[in-house]
Parts: sequence; structure tokens; C-alpha cells
Amino acid sequence: MSGSVLLDSNFIVALFQQDPGAQSALLAAERVFVPSVALGELYYGAQKSGRREENVARVDRFAAANEVLPPDVESARHYGAIRDALRRQGRPIPDNDIWIAAIARQHSLTLITRDAHFREIDGLTTEDWR
Repeated sequence: MSGSVLLDSNFIVALFQQDPGAQSALLAAERVFVPSVALGELYYGAQKSGRREENVARVDRFAAANEVLPPDVESARHYGAIRDALRRQGRPIPDNDIWIAAIARQHSLTLITRDAHFREIDGLTTEDWR
């Protein structure tokens, strides 16, 4: 992995679990960004967990230590185009993942994920961190 990357939720969870593959992959990146949508997924997971306060605090620390990219008007344009292309292909994916892909594509970032459905999106560069 090299260059600027955007982290998918599953990669961040692997970092939280101290997965050696995820940790070494992160060290190889030149610049790391986190989509605010992924943070929302992490906060949701923390809220429904048995260790709510501890997990929310972990996400807070992670968010504070990284560059977070929110969706904006340009991301929304990418979202609309991606969602329509997937609809026409008959290959829908979760809405949050479309937002994550839109942010990655907007900023020309490689999306680090283990979800194969991102490969269905034209113009999106992905890398499997495993």
C-alpha cells in the first residue's frame, strides 16, 4: 500500500483489534484519511456494545488522531452517479458504503477495505488489506 488512502470501517475495526496485517498496512500508507461515514458506523457499533463508554472513547481518540473527510456537494454528486450505476447493473450495496466510495473517488484516494462489493464501482481504486 502506498499513497493516500481512505479507511473503510472494517479496516478500522481490525486496527482496534490490533490485527498485525492491518497495522503493517497502515504503516505503508503515505497519508491516511477517514470518512466521517465510517466514524458514524463505528459510533453506532460502540453505542450498541456492552462496553459503550470505553468504545465511544476509543472512536473519539481515533477520530481526533486522524484527518476526517465529511461528505459535501461534490461527494453527493459522486454518490448519485455511483448509486445509479449500481442500480443499472443490478448490484446494489449498502448506502453507507456508497458514501464512503463517493468520498474516496472524489479525492482520488485508494479505499482500504476487505469488502469485495466496492470492486463493482467504476473509477474507484481499492486495496484489500489482508
